[in-house]
Amino acid sequence: MTQQPGTRVPTDRLNLEFPRSLALFDKYEDAQKAVDFLSDEQFTVQDVMIVGTDLRQVERVTGRLTWGKVLGGGVLSGMWMGLFVGLILTMFGSQPAFGVLATAVIGGAVFGVIWAGLGYSMTRGQRDFTSVSQVVATKYEVLVEHRLFDQAREILTRMPGGVPGLSAPAAPAPGPARPNPYEGRYGQKVDQAPGEGTQAAPQAITGEAESR
Repeated sequence: MTQQPGTRVPTDRLNLEFPRSLALFDKYEDAQKAVDFLSDEQFTVQDVMIVGTDLRQVERVTGRLTWGKVLGGGVLSGMWMGLFVGLILTMFGSQPAFGVLATAVIGGAVFGVIWAGLGYSMTRGQRDFTSVSQVVATKYEVLVEHRLFDQAREILTRMPGGVPGLSAPAAPAPGPARPNPYEGRYGQKVDQAPGEGTQAAPQAITGEAESR
């Protein structure tokens, strides 16, 4: 079963142990295409996730709002609600079905008009338009388990057309700095044994004394 974007799943299924950024895309379709290519190349896509970042709310204005539209919408929504209630009453009541449905539909229409009118009057004309809104991401980041990063990156480098947002390869870990052999006191090498290089002079002096 394929789960569409936005499907709610348990939180523990949305976590990776040690995720690392593999690529960054401006469109979800591009991120989906990259993951699909990894799947086609037999990569373990169970260790991959797509994360939407830089979230923003987008509101699209769909039209002007007037009293006529408000009351008309209230009538329609009220009639549907009344029809639903009337069907329930006919299943458990003994009265004629037509009379029950008609009464419920008319009552629902009246209720819908009153409710819609009250709601619109409370806005006091500060929102005379209709709109739809949604929270969307402006960037989509593909993450992969760190132990599979090099393998996934190598596969995406073979993707037709390339991947502009592909992350750079990991830099090699710097090795230990080479110690300075002349950082001891008075320029004496630190890897010399204590007293090394200073015994020649005393021996020379001793030999000279013996010759005398």
